[in-house]
Amino acid sequence: MTHSASWFHWALLSAVFAALTAIFAKIGVQDVDADLATLIRTVIILGVLAVFVVATGKWASPAAIPGKTWLFLGLSGLATGASWVCYFRALKLGDASKVAPVDKFSIVLVAVFAFAFLGERPSVRDWSGIALIAGGVLLLAFKR
Repeated sequence: MTHSASWFHWALLSAVFAALTAIFAKIGVQDVDADLATLIRTVIILGVLAVFVVATGKWASPAAIPGKTWLFLGLSGLATGASWVCYFRALKLGDASKVAPVDKFSIVLVAVFAFAFLGERPSVRDWSGIALIAGGVLLLAFKR
């Protein structure tokens, strides 16, 4: 696989793990408060990532990281935390087969935000796929 196509491999693995996340979380959140479940999950993620970063020799001094990077990673962390709290609450209340696809409306929002703020210009073909995702989310969101 070429370097330019390697993103697809990682994105596909991300989708597989995201799907497993929804299934495992739906089972795990049944007997515990959704916020506590989110905290437990976050602590586990923190531990796994700390071991991974140290074991692969990727640790760098936090002081060497630029302020802009800290700002945007901080904002990303806050957004992730808010997303996870909302996601676990939705899983506690709804079916995983409905919650996860609606959560993926983020795909549509990423495309719109990347267009507006990052100057990305998806093709007509890309926008068509994004519109189909939006249509699927709407189909799931509204009952007959």
